Amino acid sequence: MTHPVFNSHHSETELLRYIHSLQNKDITLTHSMIPLGSCTMKLNATTELLPVSWPEISQLHPFVPVDQATGLIEMIHDLERQLCELTGFAAVSLQPNAGSQGEYAGLLVIRKYFETRGERHRNICLIPSSAHGTNPASAAMAGMQVVVVNCADNGNVDIGDLKTKAEMHKDKLAALMITYPSTHGVFEEGISEICAVVHKNGGQVYMDGANMNALVAVSRPGEFGPDVAHMNLHKTFSIPHGGGGPGVGPIGVRAHLAPYLPSHTLVPECGPKTGITSTTSAPWGSASILPISWAYIKMMGAEGLREATLVSILSANYIAKKLESFYPVLYKGASGFVAHECILDLRALKKTSDVDVTDVAKRLMDYGFHAPTMSWPVAGTLMVEPTESESKPELDRFIEAMISIRREITQIESGKMDRHNNPLKNSPHTMKTVTKTEWTYPYSREEAAFPAPWLAANKIFPAVGRVDNAYGDRNLVCSCPPVEDYK
Repeated sequence: MTHPVFNSHHSETELLRYIHSLQNKDITLTHSMIPLGSCTMKLNATTELLPVSWPEISQLHPFVPVDQATGLIEMIHDLERQLCELTGFAAVSLQPNAGSQGEYAGLLVIRKYFETRGERHRNICLIPSSAHGTNPASAAMAGMQVVVVNCADNGNVDIGDLKTKAEMHKDKLAALMITYPSTHGVFEEGISEICAVVHKNGGQVYMDGANMNALVAVSRPGEFGPDVAHMNLHKTFSIPHGGGGPGVGPIGVRAHLAPYLPSHTLVPECGPKTGITSTTSAPWGSASILPISWAYIKMMGAEGLREATLVSILSANYIAKKLESFYPVLYKGASGFVAHECILDLRALKKTSDVDVTDVAKRLMDYGFHAPTMSWPVAGTLMVEPTESESKPELDRFIEAMISIRREITQIESGKMDRHNNPLKNSPHTMKTVTKTEWTYPYSREEAAFPAPWLAANKIFPAVGRVDNAYGDRNLVCSCPPVEDYK
């Protein structure tokens, strides 16, 4: 640990200032909304987070004798009951500690179900082409063979293709994995028919609950067709998940699958005796962060949870309607509405202005916003999910920034701005860039760094200018001291 960062801060105040200087380089929820699509960046209330620090929770060993953890286990069982009530499923396992692990656990439960019925040969898993990438990976890990189902032009599952492939593989069909609401940010209107097709051909339906934010207290998956689903507590139920974790991806199942939920050889009390073996190392997964979701549900209540769902849908549709004349909204339901998120299509701008989705994402930094999800699930698009946590004035601020950027693009299209030397191509603009004596750009410093009125009161300068993303992905750069220093 000879790097200067480990021996340059010799007092608490010096260390405090160093850590705060790092914090100042980042745009966070303390500055503006983070409109990442399909990530559900909810407000994480202090009251929910405080219990995580209590020693009665944070210092419990995962394998402490059950009779020494009765309080936490009582809370765990209460959370299971609440999740069952909200989803309509008969039983829930909190063991999986990620959505991807929920997928894996759910498919193992389905496989175990078929084994007990003497149908071990069922190993075909149907997966729509719009699915999360983890879906086919989980199916392969569970020993299943993936068969892709096509999507229609509107982004929904092609039910005709589904029927064809379900009937073709009916003797070996094990499961269909489907995301509802879909990965494209709309409600899959044929979901009940889709489930019926799979059931008719002997399979089970696994619902990827990554987008449960649009369902809670409004619709219950256990009642409209799926046999098993995961729900991300680190998204829908308010556990923070920045930086890759920690997460919880519990699965809920209908009654016929309940006997096969995960158990644990060291703590058999965590699941049924007939269940599959553990899918994670600890009996109740990331148990120490479950108080967050428990407190969230308790404080919100049924009415509050329903309102949160409705407001998240309303917010997404508000953004979609306000921006659709500036950026086409790629997918909508039959009634012209989206679910809890919307996809803004920027692909045509590349031809008319040479501006691509990366330029818009970088330019949003100058406006004080983190970019939405870029180029997923469709390349050249931005996926926006405002959640229920953001107020209308904040939504309006984001909308105004996106409209202002579209006006800048219009100036490029009309020739008023150079196609290769403009605020979008040169963004983001750092403080060093804006304050240096020589200014060579064909637009003003104000246009570069203060393109919106609210920035005058609370400007967060990006710490780093334009980075070549593709080059950075392909060329690793070590920021450590040179190898010679270790001799």
